[in-house]
Amino acid sequence: MLEKLVPDKYFKSIYDVNYKALKEGGIKCLVFDISNTIESETTSSPSRKVKDLFEDLKEMDFKIILLSNGLKKYVIPFKELLCVDSGYLSFKPLKRKYKKILNIFHYSTHEVAAIGDQLFFDILGANRMHFTSILVNPISADEFAVAKLNRKIENMVINKLTQKDYFKRGRYYE
Repeated sequence: MLEKLVPDKYFKSIYDVNYKALKEGGIKCLVFDISNTIESETTSSPSRKVKDLFEDLKEMDFKIILLSNGLKKYVIPFKELLCVDSGYLSFKPLKRKYKKILNIFHYSTHEVAAIGDQLFFDILGANRMHFTSILVNPISADEFAVAKLNRKIENMVINKLTQKDYFKRGRYYE
């Protein structure tokens, strides 16, 4: 079970991901988490830096989809300001919204990469779908209570993963 929580790739932030290598490897669709992946949990709209990154990714011909466990009112401002598709109340790591992406856009699993900051939601969901899973560090430690509880549990799992030499925080890899 622990192996399902190990990301395929690990980067410091969304700005450090090697998108060119992903493209060359056949990735056509990037599924981004929002909260603490592209912006802090308390931010209600994307920064200029995020907008610029997404414009660059669109120029590289990536399909970009935001997939969040958050409410519609949280997701829609990001969707509209970034001009991308989105899903809210996704209940990651369940497969339903991921399967919807494959069906609507006609991608195969090896053409999709999912990028997020949480092992239990983003990485587990991507790995269950056999997508390329990419972990980034959370942007901020300032999180809501539920996320803080999840981080405590996640830290215990990361300690186990580190003991087994599956994963180590701060040891980035492609």
